[in-house]
Amino acid sequence: MEPTEHSQAVAHSLGTNRPKYALPAGACDSHMHIFDPRFSPSAHWHRTPPVADVETYRRLQRRLGTSRTVVVTPSTYGTDNACTLDAIAQLGRQARGVAVVDAGVSPQELDELAAGGICGLRVNFVTPQSWGETTSGMLTTLAGKVERLGWHIQIFAHPEQLLALSPVLCSLPVSLVIDHMGRIDPAEGECGAAFDAMRRLLDQGNTWVKLSGAYMRSTVGEPGYTDMLALGRALVRHAPERLVWGSDWPHTTQPTLSVNDANLLDLLYAWCGTEDTARRILVDNPAGLYRFSDLAA
Repeated sequence: MEPTEHSQAVAHSLGTNRPKYALPAGACDSHMHIFDPRFSPSAHWHRTPPVADVETYRRLQRRLGTSRTVVVTPSTYGTDNACTLDAIAQLGRQARGVAVVDAGVSPQELDELAAGGICGLRVNFVTPQSWGETTSGMLTTLAGKVERLGWHIQIFAHPEQLLALSPVLCSLPVSLVIDHMGRIDPAEGECGAAFDAMRRLLDQGNTWVKLSGAYMRSTVGEPGYTDMLALGRALVRHAPERLVWGSDWPHTTQPTLSVNDANLLDLLYAWCGTEDTARRILVDNPAGLYRFSDLAA
């Protein structure tokens, strides 16, 4: 496809260009966050969150060409998912959510989250959480609680944690989603132990990986994150049917205005090699994982 025309700047996103390829109808951003000043951060969170509300994100959608969205509750709000639920309500039927709860969450609370568009739980082993240390026991407890809902468990972990957790992850009774390409070091890539562990999980058939956060381990950076090319291509070769893409907007782990979201989509197309594969990752895979299948593209 021909490159599209330029667009306006969007807060928390470098540049004004659109992706080189026009995205297919129903393209999904499977990992982003909303920060709205109407909602107070958790007491455990000591950094001031950005202002990254739904209206600003809609401008990013128009720039990129995405129409479906998965809103992930950030650690900033602890176990309060009100901001995420509000964002889903604003975005409508084309939005789903991934919530954060503690191990004591009740069935009624989970049912209320489901009614608000939540279809998974995030368990974070990397950044500070309101309950303190995240354990493998918490992971298995939450997986057991959401099995009846057909939800997935999404984990954010360092590569060494992914390795240590592998026996537990292999035995979860629900689908597993691994955040941000497992934070694998591109210098090790597919030759490292962490990639091998992720590959074994993918081979079980109920694990998904988010092609997101390429900048977290890149030492090259913009434009292109070229040191991440081999790792992304290895994942696409191995399991294109169980990958989804996410912007991770508004990029709170990075310096202000250092990430160009359109360039991240160009990187996805470089990983995929063909528009058919990109469509699979942007449209078909998230349609199933996040239950968009009943919606017209």
